Amino acid sequence: MHESLDRTSRVYRMVTPEHTCPYGVKALHLLRRSGFTVEDHHLKTRTETDAFKAEHDVRTTPQVFIGDRRIGGYDDLRRHLGLRVTEPGATGYRPVVAVFAMTALLGLATSQAAYGTPFTLRAAEWFIAFSMCVLAILKLQDVERFSTMFLNYDLLAQRWVPYGTVYPFAEAGAGVLMVSGALPWLAIPTALFIGTIGTVSVFKAVYIDKRKLKCACVGGSSKVPLGFVSLTENVMMVLMAVWMAARTGAPSGATMGAM
Repeated sequence: MHESLDRTSRVYRMVTPEHTCPYGVKALHLLRRSGFTVEDHHLKTRTETDAFKAEHDVRTTPQVFIGDRRIGGYDDLRRHLGLRVTEPGATGYRPVVAVFAMTALLGLATSQAAYGTPFTLRAAEWFIAFSMCVLAILKLQDVERFSTMFLNYDLLAQRWVPYGTVYPFAEAGAGVLMVSGALPWLAIPTALFIGTIGTVSVFKAVYIDKRKLKCACVGGSSKVPLGFVSLTENVMMVLMAVWMAARTGAPSGATMGAM
């Protein structure tokens, strides 16, 4: 039968009492979702798995066959079906988009809970403060790795190395204080200081020196390119600090009007 018409497949995947290969489960689901009839073959021991890999001269399982043709592992199956595969080391903005989308929704939800409407000036403030907190969490997962990547471009960290370790704690502290509205005398200068240094550092590295670097904004394992997004994080902190400093006695929950 021609391959394009052959809807039968076989999956050989490791399933033992100690381990079930997650990529095997994903391959099985993808094949069934794509309309294939699947023969599910379990490799029940390490010896059986090693023997299968030696027989087919492959290094990993699962292995997918469609008709008589070996397709390969899970990523190979996705490529065969015309689906997107993220290549190792590939850059992308998905982590930052996820952070900002979630913190925007949190800002709106908190405003709704506090004031009965999501559309308030306080919602915008909370969005920025929540963003600072979440970005700080990502950095704090591995401070050493973050500070190492941060040294690639931050001007102050290059002159005073401990600043790379201090930065995520300062960002987190300023964010928490801005969420609560407490201690503005501490939150405002902290955000203004780290945001200004960050803005200048990123602008110099990307737009003056034309360096192609990865951003440490979502942690030390980030694949996000250093550029507009990194600049946005720092500019947001500066704007938030300036706004809080300039704000008078107007009620913080004043509505912005429906959008």
